[in-house]
Amino acid sequence: MPAELLCFEHECRARHSVTELIYTCPRCGGLLECIYSGLPTEPERLKRLWRERRLSNLPLDRSGVWRYRELIPFLDTFEHAISLQEGNTPLLDAPQAARYAGLQRLTFKHQGFNPTGSFKDNGMTCGVAQALRLGMRRVACVSTGNTSASMAAYAAVAGLQAIIFVPHGNISFGKLAQALEYGALTLQVEANFDRILALVRQLAERLGIYLLNSINPFRIEGQKTIVVELMDQRDWQPPDWIVVPGGNLGNTAAFGKALREMVATGLIRQSPRLAVIQAEGAAPFYQLWRSADRDRLPRVEEPETLATAIRIGDPVSWPKALYEVECSRGVVEAVSEQEIADAKAQIGRCGIGCEPASAATLAGVRKLVASGVIARDADVVAVLTGNLMKDPDYVYKYHTGQLEAPGGAKLVSTYANRPVVVPPDPDRIAEMLEERR
Repeated sequence: MPAELLCFEHECRARHSVTELIYTCPRCGGLLECIYSGLPTEPERLKRLWRERRLSNLPLDRSGVWRYRELIPFLDTFEHAISLQEGNTPLLDAPQAARYAGLQRLTFKHQGFNPTGSFKDNGMTCGVAQALRLGMRRVACVSTGNTSASMAAYAAVAGLQAIIFVPHGNISFGKLAQALEYGALTLQVEANFDRILALVRQLAERLGIYLLNSINPFRIEGQKTIVVELMDQRDWQPPDWIVVPGGNLGNTAAFGKALREMVATGLIRQSPRLAVIQAEGAAPFYQLWRSADRDRLPRVEEPETLATAIRIGDPVSWPKALYEVECSRGVVEAVSEQEIADAKAQIGRCGIGCEPASAATLAGVRKLVASGVIARDADVVAVLTGNLMKDPDYVYKYHTGQLEAPGGAKLVSTYANRPVVVPPDPDRIAEMLEERR
């Protein structure tokens, strides 16, 4: 099936070959997206085929991304497709979190079950496959953590050199450790994410390095499969809402594109509404959504949030994300550091661990239910983007009353579960345990 890259700017709409080494439109600088001359239109056959592949031991079929390759046919052949069996992430019911949000039921799609612990693996398997197809030997990304971990792992599998640029002092050790362990050359730059990305885009072009941030349209194709798998797991019954954290907004762009394509191919009857949740200290997309003028993003020069995965003040995918939220009749909301911290603790009480950025979804759902935007009986799926061990320091500081918001204000550990120091005395310990029955 012929694939092309289409400029997303409506006044341009230029088309380019998928084998061109470009990330934005050479004509106007607009974002690019993969389009196909005709996606399959036999939904029942596809549904059966994808279910059958779950029982297959072929490497591509065992991947929760490449299993759905009929919807991401940008490769001529699959010889360059590499996999760590990404995807295959569960849907988890969370009754306590639902009560906290004011819902009758809430389900989490937990991307933290991916090989490197975040949703980035879904996109990275496709991005690295495209790098191999183009004959690239070096790949690079700017990252606050998850992208670097994922790229380093997939580059290692593919035999590529990984070069990672991270904001100095603004990455959790849990994420940095992964990049180091997988052998990536890691450069800590004394600037924020947005400034580093501008720098790396220049370096990539000058040095012939393939860029694997979410501006890469092939990453978006892989991330589409998160929602395809979600629908497959629900027997193709769409929820009312899909709620996602908003950072660089690649997931929002990917999810909306997937939903439109699934409706067009008859896989689902209608699209869920998208809700994008940002942290108040890094909320340019929320500001745009609230503005009367949606043609220009109000950039946040110094974004601040403890949810480092969404600490981005100038998200590159905002035009695509805006289009997808509007198409789905969705909303954008912003939540405070306190709301994120408390929501994260509530998710933990469900036996489900996640990184701070993931908890923005529950905090946002609670706010949207309280305001009447989301009905209390709505069918809601919230996406958790990364696992608990991505930022263990955050967890410890919250439960011990040491967590501070950017600027130094101490957050309230509303649902603290403090460790208890006890003497080596069985009687004293037994007495304490009886008191806590």
